[in-house]
Amino acid sequence: MTHFTDIGVEIHGHVGLIEIRRPPLNFFDISLINQIADALEAFDRDIEIRASVLAAQGKAFCAGANFNDPARQAQEAGDSRGDPADSLGPINHLYIQAVRIFRCKKPTVAAVHGAAIGGGLGLAVAADFRITCPEARFSANFTKLGFHPGFGLTVTLPELIGKNNAELMFYTSRRVTGEQAYRWGLANECVPQNEVRPTAMRLAAEIAECAPLGLLSTRATLRAGLADRVMAATNHELAEQSRLRATEDFKEGVKATEERRPANFKGR
Repeated sequence: MTHFTDIGVEIHGHVGLIEIRRPPLNFFDISLINQIADALEAFDRDIEIRASVLAAQGKAFCAGANFNDPARQAQEAGDSRGDPADSLGPINHLYIQAVRIFRCKKPTVAAVHGAAIGGGLGLAVAADFRITCPEARFSANFTKLGFHPGFGLTVTLPELIGKNNAELMFYTSRRVTGEQAYRWGLANECVPQNEVRPTAMRLAAEIAECAPLGLLSTRATLRAGLADRVMAATNHELAEQSRLRATEDFKEGVKATEERRPANFKGR
């Protein structure tokens, strides 16, 4: 198995476990998404692994992108035009890695024990199933940042919870509790927080009891075209994000979020 710097990989019988190790908030960037995709592709090549679990250390499952990155702050200190999204790296490259996750062949269960925000929500939704708890929070907070949804969420979220519920999450940027996520179908089970990962592992083990060829064939049928739809969606999302990241509202949205205050948007 490849050496990873920001994730841990373990094998438990026929189940592969990927643990994000950037506590406490597990912010993502190209490197992290690339490592997760590499691990899932390695699982695809291992005939003994039939399902996987994506979990995380720390307080959050994945709190999205770190717009409060020290490197970005240093850049802005020398250049008032600094882009709050620079800490992500080139977003088109990020989405190339994200689509790799959707192209992986074996079922994945996300153990969402804490916040799944922005792109972190996109990562959780990329899995086939989600186990969560009352303490977790799910948020597509892009519009509160003056941004456009990404990570393929404009395709995956409506398909999972229905168009109108997805619109509600996108248009308000509100945080949805674990219980509400379960009621909407965003999560498959809502259990006590200390049971999230064990429950996800049990579900993955149950899946792994099935015949591997039949499992792969059935999943391929049910997810046919999903990766291509996500790729098309990310192309559009990228165009909108590239346009909006140059606006004053985006910089104000990020700054207001950092300062924990209402944003003063100007529509420009």
